Amino acid sequence: MIGKKSSKIPSSGGSVLGSITIAWETQFKEGNIMWKVPRLIRLNDNIVVREDEIAVFFRDGKVLTYFDQPNRYALTDFNAPVVGNLLKFFTGVQQQAEVYYLQNRYIDGKFGSPQPYQFVDPTFGVVNLKVYGEYRYKISNPANFINQFVGTFNVETTQDVEDRLREQMVILVYTAIGKMKDNGLKVTDIPANLTNIEQIVLGLAPDNFQQYGVEINKISGLNITLPDDVQKAIDTRSEMSVLGVNYIQYQAGQAMVDAAKNPTGVAGAGAGLGIGLGAGAGMGYSMSGQMMGAYQQQQTRACPKCGSMIPVNSAFCPNCGADLRQQSTVKCPKCNADVPAGAKFCPNCGNPMSQPSAQTVKCANCGTVSPAGTKFCPNCGKPL
Repeated sequence: MIGKKSSKIPSSGGSVLGSITIAWETQFKEGNIMWKVPRLIRLNDNIVVREDEIAVFFRDGKVLTYFDQPNRYALTDFNAPVVGNLLKFFTGVQQQAEVYYLQNRYIDGKFGSPQPYQFVDPTFGVVNLKVYGEYRYKISNPANFINQFVGTFNVETTQDVEDRLREQMVILVYTAIGKMKDNGLKVTDIPANLTNIEQIVLGLAPDNFQQYGVEINKISGLNITLPDDVQKAIDTRSEMSVLGVNYIQYQAGQAMVDAAKNPTGVAGAGAGLGIGLGAGAGMGYSMSGQMMGAYQQQQTRACPKCGSMIPVNSAFCPNCGADLRQQSTVKCPKCNADVPAGAKFCPNCGNPMSQPSAQTVKCANCGTVSPAGTKFCPNCGKPL
């Protein structure tokens, strides 16, 4: 018997030569794809077929015929147009034909991979994936279904049928992933492409399930799980993208969050005063930004002539063109501030810087202006 076991046929009604009326009772239908009548068919037996059922006659490893319209079918010499080629087998008291009932409706099933699928990713290398999901199917060709599962696979239970269908579904999902990988799919792209994978599987299903007499109507709830370390790396990348920070800033923020969880730390004390983990994270990213700013400030300096912030190793100011290789200065005659040599006005008080006078001396060799009394040029070293 296929599905739930029974020692007797769940119907009654005696007739000629011990024939009976056979029907698939409700208590034997729940959870079962098919049910085998637990006795051989005899002349004058009656077969009851309901709206959601199909009765299939099977003998010698192949299907003889099937009834998929709701009705009562009496196997006698008077209904030859109905029974057709079954009549040649109904010549004795006991016949060798068997009857299988099938569900004539859509059935929901689940699938999952017993072994991981090895996905080769350019960033993470070999990644083991596991797939899970749900599907909806229906027996579209009763003859193919019985010939394959009963005649070829010799199945005995509904579980055997479902195992075979689940294996085929997993193979189709792996095939779909492989096709998308050939088109550039990366392991980090899989979560966003689950719907596309489902559609590819639906497109592949007819060629793979027609041989079993099965039609796949729907695939849903597809879930492809990643190893914990790969999933963590993907989550980190997503958080960095949302926060708009780089890896150094993210790590600094995470350090502050971890410190906030430590009751003995400074951040932990702040959290105890009501700052909380969220504030701790904000402080972390803010502090990391300040640290980066300070670091950048250490890499620049102010132009002594125009005051623009320029790279520390610049030879000339990109704003005013001042020669930064020498930084000779003279004293402002009004405020005594250090003024770059050659400047026309003091950047501190605005006083015009006079041409060489009694307070300054100009080098005859390089033209550098120095305070009066300077004995050697600070630019070229020549005596003044």
